[in-house]
Amino acid sequence: MSSYSIKDLERLTNVKAHTIRIWEKRYAIVDPDRSDTNIRFYTDEDLKRLLNISILNRHGIKISKIAGMSTSELNQKIMEVIRPESDYLSQIESLVVAMIELNEDRFEKILNQSIIKIGFEDTLYHIIYPFFEKIGILWQTGTINPAQEHFISNLIRMKLCVAIDSLPAIHDPKAKRVILFLPEWELHEIGLLTYYYLARKHGFKVIYLGQNVPMFDLFSVAHSVEPDLIATYFVSAVTLPEMKKYIMLLSEHFNSKQLFVSGIQAANINFELPENVRTVSSAMEFKRFLKAHSN
Repeated sequence: MSSYSIKDLERLTNVKAHTIRIWEKRYAIVDPDRSDTNIRFYTDEDLKRLLNISILNRHGIKISKIAGMSTSELNQKIMEVIRPESDYLSQIESLVVAMIELNEDRFEKILNQSIIKIGFEDTLYHIIYPFFEKIGILWQTGTINPAQEHFISNLIRMKLCVAIDSLPAIHDPKAKRVILFLPEWELHEIGLLTYYYLARKHGFKVIYLGQNVPMFDLFSVAHSVEPDLIATYFVSAVTLPEMKKYIMLLSEHFNSKQLFVSGIQAANINFELPENVRTVSSAMEFKRFLKAHSN
């Protein structure tokens, strides 16, 4: 069982710590334990309950009414109010609950409802990609444990692999080529698999190298296939000087190619990038870049 600080709850539920304390005092929404130094800490059950409550409260149900609901009543009401075609935040928060519970059935139900209503690609843009970005931040801050992150990441990975496999193969010899890879220190591939799906969906020939690719091997493959675009993803902690050195080496070697860098670490870049390097902040933005380079 994990334990969470009130700041962890704030990050996970988007409910302010001040509001959580008010709900505790007035409605006994959660009942935190206290450390030897009298600091509140919360359990998985507290987190799941607060996530469910925040979803219902955002849908206009008064907190005084929610406070009297049992766990089963909360779960049933959530499935009634969530609209897969528009209520993306609630679905993302429900996926957080599925991750905390290690509940594959709940995960499947949420995603399958969305895929049926709005299709896989829109589910990817509005739910899977933002959820994965949220999980990356929570993992970096130590708010969730590695087992929870691995559980949900592997479920998402399987969904993406099935979706990629269902796409038609690209046989056009004139199709643009994109190399997708992760640096030597990087093992988190959900974001890169998202880009794999989008590139294939939009007619690119994808050379997917996956995790932990030595730079020498990347250069060797690129020499053979002559890609039009190259994309990578930074999730694991890396210092800005190390990242800058790595990007500069890539830029220098691929000086005539367009390079894309993404991920929560790339969002921290505070140095000037070479002209052939672009940061990508979302799956939707990557799709726009693909469309711009497909002609």
